[in-house]
Amino acid sequence: MIVGSRGSKLAVLQAELVIERLKRCHPGREYVIKTVKTTGDRQLQADLAEIGGQGVFVKELELALSNREVDLAVHSLKDVPTQLGEGLTLAAILEREDVRDVLVSKSGQGLARLPRGACLGTGSQRRAVQLKAFRPDLVIRSIRGNIDTRLKKAFSDELDGVILAGAALARLGWQDRVTEYLPTELSLPMVGQGALAVEVRADDDDTRAMVSVLIHEATERSTTAERAFLRALGGGCAAPIAALGTVTGEVLRLEGMAASTDGCHIIRAWHTGAPADAEVVGKALGEKILDMGARQFIEKVER
Repeated sequence: MIVGSRGSKLAVLQAELVIERLKRCHPGREYVIKTVKTTGDRQLQADLAEIGGQGVFVKELELALSNREVDLAVHSLKDVPTQLGEGLTLAAILEREDVRDVLVSKSGQGLARLPRGACLGTGSQRRAVQLKAFRPDLVIRSIRGNIDTRLKKAFSDELDGVILAGAALARLGWQDRVTEYLPTELSLPMVGQGALAVEVRADDDDTRAMVSVLIHEATERSTTAERAFLRALGGGCAAPIAALGTVTGEVLRLEGMAASTDGCHIIRAWHTGAPADAEVVGKALGEKILDMGARQFIEKVER
């Protein structure tokens, strides 16, 4: 089985994690990783919105799948557009890692104790608007690059720290570098954050069946609701969007956020339903937030 992956250290590690779990269930199979350079990898200094937004880390992997150069592709679910490539499907969403954003600060101080006017780096507008809502005095600088590159910038002269996804540091075994885990009440995560997805060709029944053993039902339901929420707001919406679904017993609770790019308007709301109705829950929350006023600034960004 040829497994497609981006070439970064984290992406390859995630592909290896998927392979390790597949080997436990299908020990007779042999797996080989084929790395594919994506648009997002080639243009590490460019603004993501300018080079295509959501999807810039998966398009070339999807092309490799469609061309039968790989049998399956491993993605960070947060990078996967709500509209997949033609003839492709997500065969499994694995159990989620920690969904929280984290602060890595040069001084070792938490977010509330950083000095006035402290400068933090992030490539995410979603994080930026929520950080500024908590502390308007913060200076937010846009940074890009692989996670190790961004980590080094936390200790550079121009920054006091960086905000990263806790799941990425956990998978790399770098939890000791975390200064503070940010509560989701302060920084609601990106849709799909912390989850891995395996994409295959829709007509490849054998591979779909093989990969299905990796499905984690609660994570699948939660992220399905989150992706339906994003789709209701406009799919690859350029406005800052966040969502987090959680399944407790027979209840799926979805919290969502939409903001204007300048951070002047931030709307948060939640909706609940049955886990089996994840799509319905996500769509309902999306429509609710649009009706609360998000439609105006989302449409403005899209134009």
